[in-house]
Amino acid sequence: MRKLNLAALAYDRNGIMNALQRTGAVEIREHAETEGTAALPARGEELSSYLLSLESALEILVAAADAKAKETKDKKLSVKDGFSVTYSEFAQVAEKRDEMECLVRRINALADEKSECMAEMSRLLRAYVAVKPYRLARAFDKYADTNHTKTKLGIIAPSAWESLKKSLDEISLCAYEAEKDEDNVLLAVTAHRSVFSDVESLLSGSGFTVCPYSGDKAAFAMLMELTAQIDETDAKQKRAEEELCELAPSIRDLKIYCDYIDFQLEKEQAAGKLRTTERTFFMEAFVPAEAEDRVKAELGKTEFALWYEFSDPAEDEEVPTLLKNNAVVSNFEAITNMYSPPNAREFDPNTIMAFFYSLFLGFIMGDIGYGILMLIGGGVLWYRGRKGSGLKNLSGVFAVGGIFAIIWGFLFNSLFGVQVLPYTVMPDAQKGMYSFMGISIPAVLVIAMLLGISQLFAGYVCKAVQEWRKGAILDGIFDGVTWALFSVGVALAILGLVDDFNLPSVLLTVGGIMAGVSLLLAAVTAGRKEKFIGKFTKGFGSVYGVINYVSDILSYARLYGLMLSGAIIAQIVSKYSIQFIVGGNIMFAVLGVVLMLVGHVFNLAIGLLGAYIHDARLQYVEFYGRFYTGEGELFTPLGSKRKHIIIEQ
Repeated sequence: MRKLNLAALAYDRNGIMNALQRTGAVEIREHAETEGTAALPARGEELSSYLLSLESALEILVAAADAKAKETKDKKLSVKDGFSVTYSEFAQVAEKRDEMECLVRRINALADEKSECMAEMSRLLRAYVAVKPYRLARAFDKYADTNHTKTKLGIIAPSAWESLKKSLDEISLCAYEAEKDEDNVLLAVTAHRSVFSDVESLLSGSGFTVCPYSGDKAAFAMLMELTAQIDETDAKQKRAEEELCELAPSIRDLKIYCDYIDFQLEKEQAAGKLRTTERTFFMEAFVPAEAEDRVKAELGKTEFALWYEFSDPAEDEEVPTLLKNNAVVSNFEAITNMYSPPNAREFDPNTIMAFFYSLFLGFIMGDIGYGILMLIGGGVLWYRGRKGSGLKNLSGVFAVGGIFAIIWGFLFNSLFGVQVLPYTVMPDAQKGMYSFMGISIPAVLVIAMLLGISQLFAGYVCKAVQEWRKGAILDGIFDGVTWALFSVGVALAILGLVDDFNLPSVLLTVGGIMAGVSLLLAAVTAGRKEKFIGKFTKGFGSVYGVINYVSDILSYARLYGLMLSGAIIAQIVSKYSIQFIVGGNIMFAVLGVVLMLVGHVFNLAIGLLGAYIHDARLQYVEFYGRFYTGEGELFTPLGSKRKHIIIEQ
């Protein structure tokens, strides 16, 4: 990284920031306090609210377009995020401000109209449902009281009608009309005032609901009016939806405009990192060394009155981290960044981590079929994914892991849990046993722990490299190389102790001596920077650390556990599926195919979930715990955080 210091006239600030954004290579940092200067006040609240209103309108328009696209199968109605635009197109969208604001007002108006229609439709439907039971009744004023009689119109449940009917028949001076359908019984009861209290008691006890309507209209007429209103409201809502869909071609421009306003907001927020005088401003920024000439060229084009210089950052200065990896390894950067981005002054461990992560992921899945599915599925999603998105990176990780899963699948002779090759290199995951010091232990467990030792060895080598980069040669030897040799000694000793390997017994002797000498050297040199008592305590702590070392090796047993569970499920699914398929019954054959598909998809999904989590844990704790500093801050150039678009440099 190179450090950029810049000074220019205050009224040129916006143009200079635009020029720096075009380079895609400048990250503005908080300027140190300088005598005679002041920090700019924090601004951007108005722009933030404006951007929020734009994004809200965009969300409404995209939702309408997506719904229409789903209905008509027309994929051209919407524009997915991640499309590329030229910088000139990005900058020129500022000229469409009036057009975009008019568009937003129209979207909001149509959305409000649609919401009003939906609310009105809900009210009308409730009214229709409420009136519907009275559709066979005459005009409601026909059920009025007289001087000597009282009339009640209402509905009751069909289950209560027969009992009520018998009771009403027993009351003199009482008459009724009833119309029954599948939901309700429409009932009109007329009785002399002298007996109406008895009628009311019967109605109340039967769950009778009194009609709430009155007037000279019949329910049938009311239903006709409600139907017309429902149709009218529905048509109005559909017109609003259609008009929203007609605005779909503007989605692209609106997304560009949203990101343009977001950039204006970013500039306002970045301005708070500058220092100013009455007429000038001062900026500090970081620029990748290879982009220095590009930044100089862009600033030279501006014709602004400015001064700038590039220099190397101070040794104790916090520098942003810019990761540079190939297309394969870059997918694994997200795994490291979830833990902590690398510090800019340490080497990038992603290449080594990517190898071990893929090795372990493939070991856990350990199947040719699953590996092929991971490679194809992950590869397709990676190819179609948006650059820099989490899904694209994760798909790339699984695709690379699929290659290793295929390799391990050939070694374990497993295709969806079925042995299909005439040979098997690796021992059986369930039944294979090794004799270790006379004790039978699962063979694949031993292999998993040897894989773990190999990663611990790599971790200590990385520790040595890390220290040597700082110029601490002795620290690299005693804290890194010594423990790396100890790991080699432990691995050789384990190989010598496994009878089934039939290796020369000298391996045990050499490994034991190497491990012992390395441990002794580590104990003697652990307190080299301490005073008298500290030398002994540090040395003792170094020897005691062997317990932690053994614990770390045992952590790699999780590779065996996850691999074994997936292998057993795969074998069971394939075994029963094949039995169903070859059984001769067409129904069982179909069931076998379904079981094969569902079972293996489930096993693959649950296996990948467990492998992703536990594999990451091994990297974070066992591997990075040996040497990794982390706590870096990723390089984020001005204007690089775009939500919808990618600006072509």
